[in-house]
Amino acid sequence: MQSAAPVQQSPGFIWIALLDGQGSARFLDRDQLGQWTALQGVLWVHLDYSKTDALSWLEDASELDPLAVEALTAEETRPRTLSLGDGILAALRGVNLNPAQDPEDMVALRLYLDERRIISTRRRRILSCQDINKELRNGTGPRTTSEFLMDLTSRLVERMGDVINGLNEGVDDLEEQLSQEADSHRLHSGLAESRRKIIALRRYLAPQREAVGRMATVKTHWIQPDDRIRLREIADQTARYVEDLESARDRAAVTQDEVSHQLSQQLERRSYVLALVAVVFLPLTFFTGLLGANVGGIPYADSPWGFLLMCLSSVLLALGQIWVFRWMKWL
Repeated sequence: MQSAAPVQQSPGFIWIALLDGQGSARFLDRDQLGQWTALQGVLWVHLDYSKTDALSWLEDASELDPLAVEALTAEETRPRTLSLGDGILAALRGVNLNPAQDPEDMVALRLYLDERRIISTRRRRILSCQDINKELRNGTGPRTTSEFLMDLTSRLVERMGDVINGLNEGVDDLEEQLSQEADSHRLHSGLAESRRKIIALRRYLAPQREAVGRMATVKTHWIQPDDRIRLREIADQTARYVEDLESARDRAAVTQDEVSHQLSQQLERRSYVLALVAVVFLPLTFFTGLLGANVGGIPYADSPWGFLLMCLSSVLLALGQIWVFRWMKWL
């Protein structure tokens, strides 16, 4: 029978759950944590490592190896899995689906697991942990540490799928807009943003593939054979997501190169037109400047037809230049 979660007196302890082995859990307070024994069931302590009370408990009362404490409180982590005695020390990443956050700004989850204990730490909220919490309250949660590990990694990877599919669709839309000759400047900025997101996701997803694969092979007696198979499937799914990201990254790079080429061509055409205009008007400017000199002897200075003759001469000069340009295949 599960009990309602008590009001938290310690801000670093997000929740303390005692799994009953049937899919439910009893939620404990900070004082009850100190009375726990391995005979009572699997204990899950979920902590905010940035809080002083959580850090103090990890260092003084958790009875963890100092290496594990350091890994659980590290600020910067890349996905990895280490074997620590009969336990597993893991650092995983998940997409950031918190409100007003960018999904590619991935959240970090640090884990220590053995047969009777699960200690997880984070700084920002992780929805996959929230989901497992709800499952335990509804009686449909993991029954063992092995099931918890499989359930958590599966949820982390599944949430990545929606984000990665969205990035692929975004690249598809930009490619279609390019074929429709949309605004090249807007496409260029959109492709740059897509590539930034893809690179940010791949930075952590590629090592996470190795971390999950390592979980399936680490030598611990408490990971069940069926869960090992499922972990290998999750590692394969992660590998496919990495391949999808690489494909999207390459497509975005090719499309961005094409957009850059189009922008370069547009600039060249405009520069070419400006150069031709300058070449056409340079002799005309010289001609009109010469006839406008305030000295004696200017032809037709006193003629009523002088201005008309100057205009006709300018037009003929311009037409002659254009004919020469076409003959030289400059036009």
